[in-house]
Amino acid sequence: MSISWKGIFPAFTTKFTANDTLDLTLFEKGLQAQLDAGVDGIVLGGSLGEASTLTTEEKETLVKLAIEIAGPVPVVLNIAEGATKEAIRQAALGKSWGVKGFMLLPPMRYKTDARETFTFFKSVAQSTDLPIMIYNNPVDYKTDVTLDIFEQLQEFDNIQAVKESTRDISNVTRMINEFGDRYKILCGVDTLAMEELVMGADGWVGGLVTAFPRETVAVYRLIKAGMLEEARAIYRWFLPLLELDIHPKLVQYIKLAEAQVGLGSEYVRAPRLTLVGEERERILQIIKKGIENRPELPEYLKYDAVSMK
Repeated sequence: MSISWKGIFPAFTTKFTANDTLDLTLFEKGLQAQLDAGVDGIVLGGSLGEASTLTTEEKETLVKLAIEIAGPVPVVLNIAEGATKEAIRQAALGKSWGVKGFMLLPPMRYKTDARETFTFFKSVAQSTDLPIMIYNNPVDYKTDVTLDIFEQLQEFDNIQAVKESTRDISNVTRMINEFGDRYKILCGVDTLAMEELVMGADGWVGGLVTAFPRETVAVYRLIKAGMLEEARAIYRWFLPLLELDIHPKLVQYIKLAEAQVGLGSEYVRAPRLTLVGEERERILQIIKKGIENRPELPEYLKYDAVSMK
């Protein structure tokens, strides 16, 4: 089994009802909007998906529905666990549900050293034949997956990509200089996406794409077509919205944006709470300004999603 690991992979949100149950109707609507825009994969169960608050049964429901809707577009399951054996169990469950691959974080809650980090990834990789994208985010999760660790991981053919979230754009060049095209590189920080794509990243695991899928896909495709001026114009409009992705309340902020464009609701699962008061109004003004000034996309980017891939 393989995934191309290029293009736009939304880190998809989990939709809830006012009664704190899964809103599968809204989930399907939001997911279909991503597919209609021409995304290249779907990531479920990440931070934006509020995975830490989901039951195993809820994950299974969401994964199986996403696979049914997505068709040939690969559905990738995030694995973020504290125990190696639980990460291995999640990989087995994901495969049984039909996912095409995994996004894998280093162990949660304990900051592993280099030997422990490598051993964790090795153990999960050896437990499955599905493709894996390593999530490297030392800013939020404290563990840095270094070049030395990636060097050791080369022996595992199913470790194929990295979600690059170090916040250091030059790390894209380091990875390419060191490994060539051995690892596909997907930007994991919305506010650095254009910069990393210009420097050779293969794709973008996006957050605000869940509210603005067509614009996100347009930026990616224009860059890859060498149309940098056209991409810059959209990206400059997009940046105030993309900055909502780099805040501890990114889930609430992005869900508010989804609600404003009709692709989601504001409901989150406790301990998160929906935004109120001045904070909600401030974020709402950013979102409304973005919607009011939404750029007109070239017709071929809006309506020719398949042939542009």
